Amino acid sequence: MKIISIRDIHIGEGLPKVIVPLIGKDKDFLLNELPLVKESAPDIVEWRVDLLQGVENLEVVKDTLSYIRNFLYPIPLLFTFRSHKEGGSTVIESTYYKQLLREVIQTKEIDLVDIELFSEDVEELVALAKDFQISVVMSSHDFKGTPPKEIIIERMTTMQKLGADIPKIAVMPSSPADVLTLLDATYTMYSTYADRPIITMSMAKAGIVSRMAGEIFGSAATFGSVLSASAPGQIKAAELKKVLKLLHNA
Repeated sequence: MKIISIRDIHIGEGLPKVIVPLIGKDKDFLLNELPLVKESAPDIVEWRVDLLQGVENLEVVKDTLSYIRNFLYPIPLLFTFRSHKEGGSTVIESTYYKQLLREVIQTKEIDLVDIELFSEDVEELVALAKDFQISVVMSSHDFKGTPPKEIIIERMTTMQKLGADIPKIAVMPSSPADVLTLLDATYTMYSTYADRPIITMSMAKAGIVSRMAGEIFGSAATFGSVLSASAPGQIKAAELKKVLKLLHNA
């Protein structure tokens, strides 16, 4: 299994890594949020840039990114624009999505970039990220339900083929059986097909167990909040860390 290392953080080794999202809508919000996020000692910080007012302005994005980077370094930074169709807050044209990722990758002020599996020009964006030594988290988010196990595995193996350093999938359960489907798919992918770290989760309250049991089933990272959750079912990072350590030491 390949380990993805960013400074002293080794994804795919040991405890699942805790990723804490930045959800500030503007610099004033971020001024208050950033110290709290840093104090929580996350393994990785995810900047959910789709929540930023002015995200349609590249200079605003890059200026804010520099501020975030300088404040948080050396904590690894994951840059994510979550599209509206996959649960994000802002609708943008696909051409701007591509331009945004291209511009941000070339700043070299991020360590990881989220590229959605079903976005346009995926391979081109992956190639650019690799040129700039940026790790790719390739993602798929299904807010309408939980696909069959075979589809979940197919999506993650496709991500591997497309060059993702870390395939990521999130699904919405309608029953505990859906959570079991996600966990079964995760373990099968991890034990049979994956040659790199993967991240999986079942969302909402029903899926909380999937966010805590990654070390058992094969998910290499999980998301925990400091302020508000950026996705259904996220729990506080401090509580999440306690559970992860409890399971690890059991």
